[in-house]
Amino acid sequence: MKIFFKIALVTIFIFGIKESKANTLIESLQSAYLNNSKLNAERASMRASKEEKREAVSEFLPDVTISGYKSSQDSFNSNLDDANIDPKERSILVEQKIFQGFGGVANLLKKRKGQKLGELKLKKVEQEILLEAAKVHTELFLNIKKVNINLSNVDLLERQVETDQNRLEKGEISLTDLAQSEASLAGAIAQLIATKNDLITSKANFEKIIGKKLLEESIKSSLESNLKLPESLASAYKISNSENPDLQIAFLEYEQSKLDVTIAASELSPSATLSYERAEQDNISSTIQERTQETVKATASWPIFAGGKNTFSLRKFKEIRNQKELLFEEEKKSTKAKVTNAWSTYQSFKSVLDSTRSQVKAAEIANEGITLEYESGTSRTTLEVIQSRTILLNSRINLATSQRNFLISQFDLLGSVGRLTSKQLGLKE
Repeated sequence: MKIFFKIALVTIFIFGIKESKANTLIESLQSAYLNNSKLNAERASMRASKEEKREAVSEFLPDVTISGYKSSQDSFNSNLDDANIDPKERSILVEQKIFQGFGGVANLLKKRKGQKLGELKLKKVEQEILLEAAKVHTELFLNIKKVNINLSNVDLLERQVETDQNRLEKGEISLTDLAQSEASLAGAIAQLIATKNDLITSKANFEKIIGKKLLEESIKSSLESNLKLPESLASAYKISNSENPDLQIAFLEYEQSKLDVTIAASELSPSATLSYERAEQDNISSTIQERTQETVKATASWPIFAGGKNTFSLRKFKEIRNQKELLFEEEKKSTKAKVTNAWSTYQSFKSVLDSTRSQVKAAEIANEGITLEYESGTSRTTLEVIQSRTILLNSRINLATSQRNFLISQFDLLGSVGRLTSKQLGLKE
């Protein structure tokens, strides 16, 4: 037991030294924001949406094509003196679409909304990653704290076993009392092993989300946050209506579906194109050495029947528009429910934290009094001391858990309204 006690002291000392060099919550959030693979992949997707918008603009610009050819021709059995000619041509063609049945304009507007959609999807993933980063950081911190609490508990129980052995030799307690102390110590050691295993798991989760290897099994967490939370539930509703990314994504997808209907309808509309071509030809034949042609052409077309494909396509996009409208209305209700739940959870954990703090203070006073009475040889039994210390241990673990839950509930609330972003948290871009 003494060897284990020394190991425990060394472990506590190592934890204390490492904690001073540990990462803060903001540093973990910053690392996840810059290094998380999923977030970086979404950034690439957003940049692609910008290029799609530029591609849509190109439909309104003229097409310019330069072409030419050169060939060699030999004429046999000819009476002409010059039977061999080498014709060549150089030409430039400029084409401009005049009217596309409003399909081009609708496509451009759709791509612009697509760029905004890409930004919102990036914001959504950003919120998810930052929330996960906060969870794994605080989970790691909580498990380290649990290990320290259990180490302290094992230390106290080891000393109690030694004390009870001495008291048994003096005849002050019975063998049953000593057995209770030893059983309690064995249970505490088992609990310590379990918390250390949880610590290993939480470290792996930390490295996965944060995006860097944790060299030290220690981390620093500020349980008192300075997050700018909504002042009331009504304020949270108002913010979410304009900033929640899920709600905005659903709205933009509905707007895009309406533009898809316009694009599909343009397949049934007439179109017009204006073109200009200039061609210069040399050595065309034995009688024509040079020729220049300039052609201006206006072309109009109107699809009358395409096997029903354009009509069916229009119907399909109208149904998709109806679907997106219903999904948008559903997202409104879902967002409101999420905000309500997040606000309720935040208020609940705040009350639980206050109660748990009071519980710890009361448990500390009770344990101190019962332990002093037991050591002074009064009527307090070994079982009462063990029960008192168990209550104190559980209350301290509950306090650490409540502090973590209260902090995460604040992040959840920010995420539900759409403000769990790098800008709101003051992270570096």
